[in-house]
Amino acid sequence: METINSKLINWASILDEKTREQALTTARLPFIYPHLALMPDAHLGKGATVGSVIPTLNAVIPAAVGVDIGCGMIAVRTQYSVKDLPHDRRKLREGIEREVPLSAGHNNRTILPTAAPRVAELKRLAAKAGFDPAQYVAKWDLQLGSLGSGNHFIEVCADEDDAVWLFLHSGSRGIGNKIAQHHIGVAQRYIQKKGIRVPDADLAYLEEGTSEFTRYIAELRWAQHFALLNREEMMDRVIGQFSHWVAGPVKERERINCHHNFTQQETHYGKSVWVSRKGAIKAERGDPGLIPGSMGTASYVVEGLGNKVSLNSSPHGAGREYSRNAARKTFSLEELKAAMRGIEFRASEAFIDEIPAAYKPIDQVMSDAADLVTVRHKLRQLVNVKGN
Repeated sequence: METINSKLINWASILDEKTREQALTTARLPFIYPHLALMPDAHLGKGATVGSVIPTLNAVIPAAVGVDIGCGMIAVRTQYSVKDLPHDRRKLREGIEREVPLSAGHNNRTILPTAAPRVAELKRLAAKAGFDPAQYVAKWDLQLGSLGSGNHFIEVCADEDDAVWLFLHSGSRGIGNKIAQHHIGVAQRYIQKKGIRVPDADLAYLEEGTSEFTRYIAELRWAQHFALLNREEMMDRVIGQFSHWVAGPVKERERINCHHNFTQQETHYGKSVWVSRKGAIKAERGDPGLIPGSMGTASYVVEGLGNKVSLNSSPHGAGREYSRNAARKTFSLEELKAAMRGIEFRASEAFIDEIPAAYKPIDQVMSDAADLVTVRHKLRQLVNVKGN
């Protein structure tokens, strides 16, 4: 842990200067209390740093929550061992790819029976919140149960005892992005109208007690729940494909579902604050959590230690060292194949920007997080599914 100043505490041993400066800029905002906590996976983001915990008094910065509201991970530990699995893992990968829509802009063609009760729940919650999601995306309901692209994934993994886990990472898809972008714009117009200046337009904020703030929180909570149910829906489909592949039922020994782009009210250092975790998970003592690495590297099942200075938080992944454009220019498909040796995946130039070398070493991130979480399981990948 490094105390950069009284308003910025840092856990990242790998931290480039631009990311440090961005975090310092956010930490100088007058309503930050008690301080901003920079996680080990911190890297440059939109307005606020990805991998940061931002506590605010009577205000919320929409861009500091992230544009993929509620993005997170879900994992299920099965009763199976690696020795129980069929040899042809390609069949499982292709089955998952058929069952779950992948890539940006790819959605379900119809609402599947498994998704129908979840869609109905989201419609009830939207009505209770007083808004219609269709004002953002006409067919938002067809996005439930779809993965997306970028660093989102579906994986089959094994832990140190060879127990098989199903693991995936995704968020609120296009509907969450549209809600986030709308309210970032609302915040920018709000501070302009009030004559408030911020060092970056994407640090525009909404003040508690205003109609703009109330509306944002209502729609944000809905999008967070959409993201959670989206992961549940995909996991159920993955379990179905896995069960078909092993020719037997799946008994869930454990299921963990946690998000890392969200805000909620908490009490820290004697005051009620809005804690926005942008690329960070809540890690109160005993909280189960999931910290994935990059393609081809380890992922971790963890338990929070309740570190007070971190505002009970931990990292959410490896954190980028290369931008996507820089990674595409630096690495090759052959290097990606080498990094993924022994793992069943779809070899494509579309995934070069996700090569492990484009990210911080996950083991270093976990070493930096030693006072934030304790490791329960270290997972190695057997099958990887991604969208372009």
